[in-house]
Amino acid sequence: MKTKKIPMRTCVITREKLPKQELIRVVRTPEGNVIIDTTSKANGRGAYLKKDKEVFEKAQKSKTLDKVLEIEVPDSIFDELMNTIK
Repeated sequence: MKTKKIPMRTCVITREKLPKQELIRVVRTPEGNVIIDTTSKANGRGAYLKKDKEVFEKAQKSKTLDKVLEIEVPDSIFDELMNTIK
């Protein structure tokens, strides 16, 4: 019996390769909005973040997510991210 392949993705902050389920995807849609993609299927440019409070804080301070998504990420997105891990 074949084992099922686990999709791996890289966190843009820690550069760790982790299973897709352990990460949260943030997407810049074609319309220019920034959303948290819970389905991992939304159209647009995406970036993965490890589900960790320190990683979210570092992303907000360093503006790494802004650079990766090529748009300014509003603070409300970081507030939503913090609420997802509670």
